[in-house]
Amino acid sequence: MRLEAMAITMPEVADHPNRVPFEGVLTAVDEASTRPPSGARGHRVILTREAASAALPSLLGMAVDYAPKWDAHDARVKCGIITEADVIGNQLRVSGYLFGRDFPEVVEQLNTSTAGNMGMSYELANAHMANMYAEVWTLTRATFTGAAILLREKAAYGNTSFRLSAGRCRSSVSAKGWSETRTATRSRWQFKDQSFGQTQRRKEA
Repeated sequence: MRLEAMAITMPEVADHPNRVPFEGVLTAVDEASTRPPSGARGHRVILTREAASAALPSLLGMAVDYAPKWDAHDARVKCGIITEADVIGNQLRVSGYLFGRDFPEVVEQLNTSTAGNMGMSYELANAHMANMYAEVWTLTRATFTGAAILLREKAAYGNTSFRLSAGRCRSSVSAKGWSETRTATRSRWQFKDQSFGQTQRRKEA
């Protein structure tokens, strides 16, 4: 089993009232999405393992957000932070903390939801496709800008998950099998402004 992992160090604070640990599967790698993500112009997408692994540093420290009906993204409602990301097998797994004191309704919803009902959806920018004319877009490079917690049936990938974790998230992990690389060679198909999982803003009352 291949594993790449990265984490940021969080200081230990016993019984911190605003840290509620979570863990989840953000997406599958090297697999086509179940449904087209927001911003993909109706295309299902494949996030390659190489692209996911290279983008792990951009995921650390990014926020998780939610919408009241748990069916969309809202990047303005940041209810937690991602502190660890791992590519294990064909899954990109994340963990971190929800701001439980600031968002008690989120914690309550997650505590009372049926096991397996909740999922996740990534938010990307600077996405590059191997071929924009393909029926299924293959993402060869991207930058993570955050993630949403939502009902699994609403997520682009049907095999994501999200749950509060009983134990503490690990405070630090050394990078395994990951090396930062840069290449001057760019693929033919590039869309620097392409974003997925874009914010869906609610109308002001």
